Amino acid sequence: MKLATPRWWYVRSGAPAPLARLLLLPLSWVWAAVTANRIARAQPFDPGVPVICVGGLTMGGTGKTPVAREILRRMRAAGVEAQGLSRGYGGAEAGPLRVDPAVHIAAQVGDEPLMLARDVPVWIARDRAQGAKAAAAAGAKALVLDDGHQNPSLKKTLSLVVVDGETRNGEWPFGDGAVFPSGPMREPLKVGLARADAVVVLMPAGVAEPDAALMALFAPKPVLIARLEAAAPPPPGPQVGFAGVAKPWKIERALTDAGCSLVDFAPFPDHAAFDEQTLQFLAHRAALFDAGLVTTEKDWARLTPEWRERVTAWPVRVRFEDEAAVDRLLGL
Repeated sequence: MKLATPRWWYVRSGAPAPLARLLLLPLSWVWAAVTANRIARAQPFDPGVPVICVGGLTMGGTGKTPVAREILRRMRAAGVEAQGLSRGYGGAEAGPLRVDPAVHIAAQVGDEPLMLARDVPVWIARDRAQGAKAAAAAGAKALVLDDGHQNPSLKKTLSLVVVDGETRNGEWPFGDGAVFPSGPMREPLKVGLARADAVVVLMPAGVAEPDAALMALFAPKPVLIARLEAAAPPPPGPQVGFAGVAKPWKIERALTDAGCSLVDFAPFPDHAAFDEQTLQFLAHRAALFDAGLVTTEKDWARLTPEWRERVTAWPVRVRFEDEAAVDRLLGL
């Protein structure tokens, strides 16, 4: 059973700490030590092509996949045969395997690779080194690694960490800095930043500037400001929304900010499997309001073809404010 992301993970220090956070602290120390030891002992494999890692410092909800999609788009537009590489989280296939959206389903290859593969060539492999080797042998001239900042198996040409720049409503992207499971961090902030070449701060629509205190944490690393924007208007008329992502409340907020007439919204844990009973319940809720159903592209990728006909996928895209700076980092 998947568990929902605790909202208290993202409460800034100074607020009263939930008892669960204190009880989980010993496990956090073990998690951080195991991660640090795995990275220190690794002997990264060089696949012979550039590897651009788009990773994160927290457990999810930062927008890594949309950033990876935009980097892949920019590289391919510049004439580079860049291909995606993912672990394929949530999929049964171990790989290496090139994702074919006409053949594969999310239960086989994971929802994020399936979503990306609609636009660009994408490979999945639990062994990232073997996946990189297979992609390079098949003609990839560069690889964009969707997630993997804490995976040391590949020699990385460029390591970007994506940070959620939204700090509204008392939320802070790193919470009080505690490592999983006591907090959202995959590793201590300074440790993860030390391996990064640059930081991508992903801002939501409607927020003009990132928090100055947040930005100060990243000095002297280069910081790229990016914005998550709607690639199409939300569907017209009343809608019942749902999302199984790390921070579903952000999807609800984004839909509302984009002008969607939400009459109800159902949050689910990240990568949640939508069984028939759950989807029928959502359809019943929509019928009560004479409304449609809307969700994210990532969630839509996990639906059956029959349910895709009944649910609208709301697409979003990343836009970098300083595109020239991005291209310089990518060597374009």
